Amino acid sequence: MSASGTIRTGIGGWTFDPWEGSFYPEKLAKKKQLEYASGKLAVIEVNGTYYGSQKPETFAKWAADVPDGFVFSLKASRYATNRKVLAEAGESIAKFLGQGLVELGPHLGPILWQFAPTKKFEPDDFEAFLKLLPETVGSLPLRHVVEVRHDSFKVPEFVQMIARHKVAPVCAEHHEYPLIADVTADFAYARLQTGSDDIPTCYAEADLKTWAGRLKTWAEGDVPDDLPLIDPDRRPERKPRDVFAFFIHEGKVNAPQGAMALQAMVNGG
Repeated sequence: MSASGTIRTGIGGWTFDPWEGSFYPEKLAKKKQLEYASGKLAVIEVNGTYYGSQKPETFAKWAADVPDGFVFSLKASRYATNRKVLAEAGESIAKFLGQGLVELGPHLGPILWQFAPTKKFEPDDFEAFLKLLPETVGSLPLRHVVEVRHDSFKVPEFVQMIARHKVAPVCAEHHEYPLIADVTADFAYARLQTGSDDIPTCYAEADLKTWAGRLKTWAEGDVPDDLPLIDPDRRPERKPRDVFAFFIHEGKVNAPQGAMALQAMVNGG
């Protein structure tokens, strides 16, 4: 077993007009953007799957366009998470997972289940939802991560619950949403959302170095000592973990440069 898991840094999506000429070479055809982006980055979080279904051929095309080792994190359907009773999401979950994700093969990364900022923690209903999440799709193992954006989730009961189901929380650096840095699965998932378009690397160098240290700590199986924990008395098993970190939202213009700079730091460059 290696001493550290794999750290992948990336962005949300690969189509964004301001990236043309700044991240992408001038006049690069849009159909070549994924191929180019996946050659520079290790992971991309796909937002389009949140809004609607894709065809199996689309997933197969994505897989064919990216190199070995690259993965996609897919944001799950809003029809599964934007509902009053989460326990009734079974059909929507099955539809999302059955739309052709298996075509991604080894390029399938974590599945992100994002909840509305108004969604409060209702323990029985939330656990009923977690029980609906399968461990595999076809022959592919699944990794599930939840992004909860209401402060009612900042209780040890929530952390203990997702740990029982081996589901990770999004560690969100955001101006309004709660930051949950507890480790509850065999991977960690961060969304860095306080960047700036005025900073060439999205985040300042000092902040990138801080996050590089945290990502390395997670990858080595430890818990960063500079992030608050919801359940500080709980200590996860120390083992190598894969880590995913995305530059999302604020500072999107320079998100690719931020992801590349952070990847270089964690790689020792």
